[in-house]
Amino acid sequence: MSSHEIPEADEQLPEKRETAEGAVEVSEDPFADPGMPPHEHRKQDIDERAARRSERTVALLFTSSMLATIAFIAAYVAIPVDKYIYVFPIGHISALNFTLGLTLGVALFGIGAGAVHWARTLMSDVEIADERHPIEASPEVKAKVMADFRAGAAESGFGRRKLARNTLFGALALVPLSGLVLLGGLGPMPGTKLRHTKWAKGKLLMNQNTMQPLRPEDIVVGSLTFAMPEGMEEDQHDFQTEIAKAALMLVRLQPEDIKDKHELDWSHDGIVAFSKICTHVGCPINLYEQQTHHVLCPCHQSTFDLADGGRVIFGPAGHALPQLHITVNDEGYLEAMGDFPEPVGPAFWERG
Repeated sequence: MSSHEIPEADEQLPEKRETAEGAVEVSEDPFADPGMPPHEHRKQDIDERAARRSERTVALLFTSSMLATIAFIAAYVAIPVDKYIYVFPIGHISALNFTLGLTLGVALFGIGAGAVHWARTLMSDVEIADERHPIEASPEVKAKVMADFRAGAAESGFGRRKLARNTLFGALALVPLSGLVLLGGLGPMPGTKLRHTKWAKGKLLMNQNTMQPLRPEDIVVGSLTFAMPEGMEEDQHDFQTEIAKAALMLVRLQPEDIKDKHELDWSHDGIVAFSKICTHVGCPINLYEQQTHHVLCPCHQSTFDLADGGRVIFGPAGHALPQLHITVNDEGYLEAMGDFPEPVGPAFWERG
């Protein structure tokens, strides 16, 4: 080859290296696979005492996870929801939320760090090179995989390292309890709270706008008046919760226009009282049509007939509006004869 000739693209030039004696050594294949470097044993592979120290470290991490899970449950039970603490540099935060987050984080970290330390110090770390194989495994390959799995299980020390194994089982068994306990954060069991409101026998009907007790003459034909039970104040901590169940609307009809006898018996001089809470999704009803005696929920257009027991005549609502039995006391004020006879608002699975 002359100095002006260029070698073909697929023609490899031999690699030339000069040795210490000055001779030139020619490599036949400059791109040969150098292979894997020699395996370096870890201290735990050659020193059983070091291996036992690592096992104790793993067990300590798993045990810390178990203790943190127990602390999580204890904190959930013992720490009040309204207790606050100062944490620098965050400031004042909920003591319950802070403790739950801290203990759950330690519990999860203990499992993760223990598993990582186990893998790095006790499980086999011998480098293995394997050739690519077709996606569909042959019986020989399947047998090799199972053999490798059994060998890996043996080399992991899972059967021999009982202390690490048992503490791992304990940590994994306790951590799910954190999730079960958190279900209690969905709120207390409702008990009979959905079935009862602030209305009771003898409670005066208070005008929700003026906060004054209502007389029959305050309710004129064609008007829609909103009322709430006597004794409720807007500055009470549970006002919004209770008014969402006890809100009442009053309409005065001509007694001869009332079609339902039960409704007529529970009214006073044509004044009927119904729950203001729509039985679809609980929106407040505030639209009244005088000629038809219909009220309309503005959210999804459920329509109720106040002259016929508050029954649904249109829309997605599932049942009629509950009626409140009312009368007039000796002083001439409207008062309730008891609570609503059924739960107000949307239906729920226990509703009879």
